[in-house]
Amino acid sequence: MKTCMFCNPILEPEQNVILSNEHCMFLQLNQFQVKGIQLEGAGIIVPKAHRETAFDLTLDEWSATYELLQEVKKYIDEIHQPQGYNLGWNCGEVGGQHIFHAHFHVIPRYIDEPLAGKGIRYMFNKIKNSRVKEQ
Repeated sequence: MKTCMFCNPILEPEQNVILSNEHCMFLQLNQFQVKGIQLEGAGIIVPKAHRETAFDLTLDEWSATYELLQEVKKYIDEIHQPQGYNLGWNCGEVGGQHIFHAHFHVIPRYIDEPLAGKGIRYMFNKIKNSRVKEQ
């Protein structure tokens, strides 16, 4: 069985709980970096109870996630002044989930980024990502 870093009461050293409510918390990395890529202000909203994917959240957890997202946006807007956001869940291994505890990505976007204007569909909207159907 895989262990879950979010169910462990001790978070990774580079993670900070920035905001929380009864059902979930907003975590950011100290340096806002993931695999060497600068993600200024980015973080994740994580349910406190173990839920493998977003499909497993209770109605109360969905509501708490929405409420916390509004607080997170206000917090990030005040500190980082982004011009846009990408929001998303990765569900299942094929869907890109690598930590099997649901987590909602909150990624501020900035006009001076090299990929400004490129949204979530950008990475999927490629010929090389087309399925090859067997006949």
